[in-house]
Amino acid sequence: MARQTAAHTGTPRAAPSGPAAPHRPAAPGAAASLARCRDLVEPALRRAVRGLHPAPCRIASHAFGWCEPDGTPSAGGGGKGVRPALVVLAAEAVGARAEVAVPGAVAIELIHTFSLMHDDIMDGDGRRRNRDSAWKAFGTGPALLAGDALFALGVRTLAEVGGARGGEAVRQLTATLGESVHGQADDEAFETRPWTGPNAVGLGEYRAMADRKTGALLGCATALGPVLAGAPSPLTAALTGAGRQWGLAFQAIDDVLGIWGEPSVTGKPVHSDLRRAKKTLPLLGAMTMDPAFGTRLERLIKEGDLADDACLRQVADLVEKSGGRAYALREARARVAAAREHLRGVPLAAAAVDELLALSQLFLDRRV
Repeated sequence: MARQTAAHTGTPRAAPSGPAAPHRPAAPGAAASLARCRDLVEPALRRAVRGLHPAPCRIASHAFGWCEPDGTPSAGGGGKGVRPALVVLAAEAVGARAEVAVPGAVAIELIHTFSLMHDDIMDGDGRRRNRDSAWKAFGTGPALLAGDALFALGVRTLAEVGGARGGEAVRQLTATLGESVHGQADDEAFETRPWTGPNAVGLGEYRAMADRKTGALLGCATALGPVLAGAPSPLTAALTGAGRQWGLAFQAIDDVLGIWGEPSVTGKPVHSDLRRAKKTLPLLGAMTMDPAFGTRLERLIKEGDLADDACLRQVADLVEKSGGRAYALREARARVAAAREHLRGVPLAAAAVDELLALSQLFLDRRV
């Protein structure tokens, strides 16, 4: 039986059921998938943003990498478009045409960018994707307003689909927003918690936070395409579950990059998470691998200066020697493998599943 191409409609077939490969090289089609989905979604995204008030429109356009702060057109600098691609490919995986997913892909990118703009303000991060973040370039108030504008526009984009499918898509998105706020609030609260003792942050708490903060949004991305296509609930559930696992993998790698990432890749200073003593997976993993790690870390933080590069290097070395970096990378690979299990044996279009799995490999292959 010939494999169904991703662009066709028809009866989907089961996802591949062979042994999972937790860390294989990225499929050659990943870049092509991103480009194809970006070409489909970006014109609609630009039209939506152009409908905003001119001031938020300029700030949003800067955040998307379309222009410089003064409005001069820019060649790029935005993200890869992974989340919109997940929406499109998930719709194709249930046998729908890609165009059905465009409102969901636009909405998810608007909401993602809104969350980044607000996160940068909360974290005091002045750089995003190797350029000034929105609040740094335009001021805190204007950046907050632009983020709010993107939030409202994302919800409206789905509401305008109308009917039962549009209503369910809005429900999915708003539920995700509630989870994301919960996760972000937990992440902020963790920063004031001790490293050791009965009130220390545990791995279970961390994973619940990461699932809400990052997993929920990627799970929403893989749900919106099937919802807009009117797919049966079991198919939507399988893709949603896979998306949430990819979100946890993405967060684990993001935590690694927050300590050891190259500024040219992350767009942020090296050791950015350590400077704020964030409770991230490599540090919590190091405590699991080396029970004495927490005590040594607390002593280093108390005796050292986390604004000092030498102290930060010492902490990063301690995390790595205690096994924290390896722990986080294993967690990311395990989550990608778990996502594949969600898709195993479910009647989905095999070509679209292959593209989804290739994209998920990009989460692991981000340079650390």
